[in-house]
Formats: sequence, structure tokens, C-alpha cells
Amino acid sequence: MYSSRSVSVHCQCKEQRVQMRGKQYHHPLKLTAPWEKDAGFGRKLKTYRNHTKIIAQPGIVMKVLRRKRIVLIMAYFLLLVLTMLNLANYKWTKEPQQCNHQLRSASYQSRSDIRFLYRPSLAKKRQLIYVLTTWRSGSSFFGELFNQNPEVFFLYEPMWHIWQKLYPGDAVSLQGAARDMLSSLYRCDLSVFQLYNNPGGKNFTSLGLFGATLNKVVCSYPLCSAYRKEVVGMVDDKVCKKCPPQSLRLLEEECLKYNTIVIKGVRILDVNVLAPLMEDPSLDLKVIHLVRDPRAVANSRIKSRHGLIRENLQVVRSRDPKLRRIPFVDPGHKANKKDGSDYHSIGAMEVICDRTSRTLRTALNPPSWLKGKYMAVRYEDLVENPVKTLRNVYRFANLTTNHDIESFALNMTSGSSSSSKPFIVSSRNATQAASAWRTVLSIQQIKQVEDYCHHSMSVLGYERVRTAGEAKDLSKSLLTHSKL
Repeated sequence: MYSSRSVSVHCQCKEQRVQMRGKQYHHPLKLTAPWEKDAGFGRKLKTYRNHTKIIAQPGIVMKVLRRKRIVLIMAYFLLLVLTMLNLANYKWTKEPQQCNHQLRSASYQSRSDIRFLYRPSLAKKRQLIYVLTTWRSGSSFFGELFNQNPEVFFLYEPMWHIWQKLYPGDAVSLQGAARDMLSSLYRCDLSVFQLYNNPGGKNFTSLGLFGATLNKVVCSYPLCSAYRKEVVGMVDDKVCKKCPPQSLRLLEEECLKYNTIVIKGVRILDVNVLAPLMEDPSLDLKVIHLVRDPRAVANSRIKSRHGLIRENLQVVRSRDPKLRRIPFVDPGHKANKKDGSDYHSIGAMEVICDRTSRTLRTALNPPSWLKGKYMAVRYEDLVENPVKTLRNVYRFANLTTNHDIESFALNMTSGSSSSSKPFIVSSRNATQAASAWRTVLSIQQIKQVEDYCHHSMSVLGYERVRTAGEAKDLSKSLLTHSKL
């Protein structure tokens, strides 16, 4: 029934089935060459076998899952701890800190950072004193009473550098710069002087400060071997000029050793300018207001006209141009160059007395920042009774006087001479010098000053004169009790 071709094909297929069955039972060993081990089929077979092994042992699966769960729990717990620490640190930085924390953090602050200037003090507060006064009021002698004290770090007219650098700026516009300088100096940051150095000039040194060659700190050990701070006596500027100039950093280190810092200046015209410093809780600033009869001040300014040319111009530039003023000299008087310089010397009194009046009005009704921190001293009282006045001033400044300083004050006000060169502190008959204006100024000059300064004269107890004869009558005192 079958053809020969069909029979042949059937036989071949049967033989192939028999061979395949033989392979299944005999399982012959199959050798794989090294280059065939990474073939796709090999990897798939290996993966299949590993999975088969894991599935076949469920204990291993549970062990792995437990480990993963422990790791996740630990990670969650760590994240929770870090979050709580971050919240605690945020709360810590927002709340007021204790002093020891401030001490640790402040050591990394730069003194050039303006925020450091207005941060609370880290150490014990120093007693800070500012002698508020004006030119030719006896301030050089008064400042010397602090310069001679071995417990005082004293600076003489540091704001002079501002006025020289910013000339011809008017006196009133420079008040803010002067206050900012004081803010740095009271913190013993003397780098502020570099701001008023000449461009490209040498670095500021201790001898570069205005009045440095008369300063007991600059001219004494350890900055110089010429003098000793504890020995009372005037400094010879010729000797001090031979001292080696020291860096401002070394002078800052000396400043930090003192518990009392006193700065005398004539370029802060109104105590209200100092209000931000006196309100600063990190500063313990007090003001001693040294005043003098404005007619005596005007007379001394005229006498020192050549040394005050720039200062007179800067003060006069602050006058209110809208105010009506009485003539300085008689209309029939022929003016000359001397009258012009006298005009600026007396004309500056208008600005000085106006600002003094503002200070006195504030002192008569003191705000909270001024209560207990202001003291007025009349130059006339100082020279009349130097020891008593010195003791009162030292008590206000929390200082203790001694016999040497009291003798110094007494000797400097009871000399034989009536005057000396301007800007030089020397022994003189201070009582006679205090009333010299009465025989030197003309009645027109006197009236001019009285017109400018009548309010401050009334508060401080300086009587006005009606005639030239009354002014020249030295037997009559023109001093009454101050209202302060």
C-alpha cells in the first residue's frame, strides 16, 4: 500500500526517535569550552539555578528580610535624631545665650566686622569717659589730670584726624564720623585711624597719633623706656619723639590692659550726638562737660587765631545763613586783615554756643540715657579750687586720687606767669588767665559773644556786662551759681 519513498521516510523518523530516547536515558557528559562559559544561555541557566536554590531554602529569605527591616528601622531612628538635633540648634541660635557661649563664639569674630562693634561686651565693662568741651576752654590742662593717672588710658583729640582728612567739611556734618571713631576707640580698636591715613602712606604707628609725643602711655614702658606711667610729671615731647614708633596692634594690647579709658575732644559739639553710644548696653560711657566763660573762650581763640584757622573756617561754615546778625564792628570802623581773623574767631562762637545750649537743655531735663552719666565742670571752679574739683571729677569717673596728682593740679594752677604759648600746658596763674578777657576784648566783641551765648551763660552762671567799665572792674565777680 505504501510506496517505496514513504517507507524510507518512515524508517528514518523512527530511527531518530529511538536515538532521542537513548540520549534521555544515557545523559552523556557535555563539555563546554572556556570561551562559551559566559554565553547568554550559561548566564540564564546560572541565574535559574541560584533562584531555584533560594526558593528551595525559605529560611535564608526570612533572614535577609529581617536584616533589611533592621536596617530600615535604624535609618529611620537616625533620621529622627538628626531632625531633633537640628530643631534644638535652631532654637538655641534664636534665644539669648549665656556669657560663656558668647565668649566661645566671639573669638572667631573679626574686629573689622561692624557687627562686632555693637555686640555686648564679653569681658568686664570698662569705665569710659568722654570729656566734652570746645577749643580754648582749658581742656588741655584738664585732660592732663587723666593723662597723669597710671590707671587711665588717655587719648588726646583723636578726631583731629577726621577734620584734617575731610577738610573743608563743616563742623556739624562731621559729627557722625567722630562718633563712629569713638565707638571703635572705646573698644580698643585703633585700626580706625587707618581710614584717615594718606593714600599710599606708611602704616599708622603709635607716634602718628595726634598729641602722641605728650601721651604718658605712648611714651612710657612697655612702648618706650623714656618714662614710667606711675611717675607723675609732664612729658617732654622732644624726648618722646625719640621713642621707637610702635604698631597700632601693640597700642591696642596696651589699651586692653586698662579698666578706664578717657578721651578728650573738642569736635563733638553736642552731647546728643553721643546718645547711641550712651544707650549701648555694652558700653559704660559717662560725659564730663568742661565749660568756660564764652567771652574768655573767644579771647583765647583770637589769641590763637593762627593755630585755629582751619578749625574756625570749618565751624563758621556750619552757621545758619538765614539768621540775622548784628554787625561785628562799628559801621564807621575801617576793617583790616586782623579784624577778618577776629571775625572768624568770634563768629565761630555762634555755632559753638548754639550746640552748647542744646547740650544744656538736655542736661536740665535728662533722658534716661543721660541720667547719672553727665557732669558739668566750670573751668573757673577748677582753677579756683583744683583739689576739690579734681576729687569730685575722679569720684564721678570711679577713680581714686592721690597726693601726687593733687599736688600736680595745684602746682599747674598756681604758677607765677599769667600765660604761655597756646596749646602748651604749663604752670601758670590760672585765676588771672581766666579773667584776662575783661581787659583785652572791646565792648563790641563782648556784646557780640554775649548775643550768641546768652542762653548758655545764663544756665552756667556767667553774668553779662552792661558797660566797658563794668567789664574792666576786676573787683566785681561775674560768676554766679550754675543751674545744673
